[in-house]
Amino acid sequence: MEKFDLVIVGAGFAGMYGLHKFREKGLRVRVFEAGTDVGGTWYWNRYPGARCDVPSIEYSFGFSDELEQEWDWPEVFSAQPDILKYANHVADRFGLREDIEFNSRVTEVRFVEEEGLWEIAIDQETRCRAKYCVMATGCLSVPNTPSLEGADSFEGQVLHTGRWPKEAVDLSKKQVGVIGTGSSGVQAIPELAKQSEHLFVYQRSAVYTVPANRKAMREEVQAEFRKNYRQIRELQQLNFGGVSNFRLTESVKRAVSKEKQTARPSKILELNEETLKQMIKEQGLGVLLSFTDVYSDMRANEIANQLFREEISSIVKKEAVASSLLPKDYGLGCKRQVLDRDYYETFNRSDVTLIDLEKTPIERISPKGIVTGDSEQSLDVIIYATGFDAMTGALLKSNIIGRQGKTLKEKWQFGPEAYLGLQIAGFPNLFTVTGPGSPSVLCNMLVAIEQHIDWIADCIGYLDANGFSSIEPTCAAEQDWIAHVNQVAEGTMYTAPSCNSWYLGANIPGKPRIFMPYVGGFPQYKSRCDAIVKNHYEGFVIS
Repeated sequence: MEKFDLVIVGAGFAGMYGLHKFREKGLRVRVFEAGTDVGGTWYWNRYPGARCDVPSIEYSFGFSDELEQEWDWPEVFSAQPDILKYANHVADRFGLREDIEFNSRVTEVRFVEEEGLWEIAIDQETRCRAKYCVMATGCLSVPNTPSLEGADSFEGQVLHTGRWPKEAVDLSKKQVGVIGTGSSGVQAIPELAKQSEHLFVYQRSAVYTVPANRKAMREEVQAEFRKNYRQIRELQQLNFGGVSNFRLTESVKRAVSKEKQTARPSKILELNEETLKQMIKEQGLGVLLSFTDVYSDMRANEIANQLFREEISSIVKKEAVASSLLPKDYGLGCKRQVLDRDYYETFNRSDVTLIDLEKTPIERISPKGIVTGDSEQSLDVIIYATGFDAMTGALLKSNIIGRQGKTLKEKWQFGPEAYLGLQIAGFPNLFTVTGPGSPSVLCNMLVAIEQHIDWIADCIGYLDANGFSSIEPTCAAEQDWIAHVNQVAEGTMYTAPSCNSWYLGANIPGKPRIFMPYVGGFPQYKSRCDAIVKNHYEGFVIS
């Protein structure tokens, strides 16, 4: 059986950078990837309209000066095809594919205690062993498809945004139903409307969105970034979300008078026309999210919510449709912020129909379409835009088995337990990249990935240089960190009683409700990681 120093599961951006970094450290590395090529999230999510919600010029690797200087981004917020091209460029430039096995889905990761090695199985067949295992499986990589009666009986075409085909999908002259209006649905719906004969949008819950930046990348902006990339990377490290130009501004409550704060939200809008409403007009709805107390003060949040509702009501022409599109039972900041391009305007089209599932739930899928209440809509295509089993789905699906045969599924039956989102007690020498308990999805993922991979590489270097063979966290450190993660999130919109988001696992039936990402901000998290290392890997058992 072949042996490696380190095995990486996944060839998205985390797996790619990990391979490059660990090879630089002199380790013999093998990467296993279920897809046919690199890219991870951007390989699988090819649906129409898919694009990143972080400025492309910052959603990029900072480990190579040459890479920074040679890549051109076409848009400020680039689309999936361009991000995938970037991933392929990185793979080509650093010769990564030679150490990646594609079409290789990991079905078991088992710790062999007597040898202190991890045994990796591909498609049920044991393939290799390694001293270290790095799970770079991504936070949003296992599609969630709801269990609907009769789903298997549908005679038309079935698609999922998270597993969109490589080949072109022809929707012309077809009746198309899309279920879900989260991030992928919001991005896809305007494009699907253009491609299909008629689009039926099945909305499970209304969503807050803000308009995406549509600008093409200007040469002078790209040149300015290239000239100042070192400073920009430093600013990313100091920024809450890992984006150098992101700034939190003054309190939304200070933007209105004390008297207006106590008035009904509708009156705040009327009386605040010269401040907040003008700011929305000039800067867009996204300005509401720049106020810090929107995330932690319920009164401020409702001011922002009402301003949002008023703006959307002015865009959507039909009052009943507008009413259904407005969230009423949760506030801005509860769920991952969604960027849109013509989402609300799309519902003014005569060939787009909104079905509000809160009023008329889906009863079943029939051979010919979708049944809601007493009516059946005939469809040629059903598209599930129903998101992911986030944060933990891919890790649990990998069938990880630690000390004494204990599975990760057993350990996490009441929710994910991990130290720093990097390691798990009972699973020595197993590392998770952007795992639960780290900033991950609340941060620029490229910044979070580089920090995690660098930390893991330094840790392995420390172990090997000092003759150690194993590292894992103590149970006490793990529990203390979980308590800290939840304490930091307490009192924010993320954990409000009315909030049911995938941050909490609320989109997956039966999944324990626990807040998974670290909301304390990237700088605070990184500082904690660095301090733990300086204190001789405090909270870890090294043997």
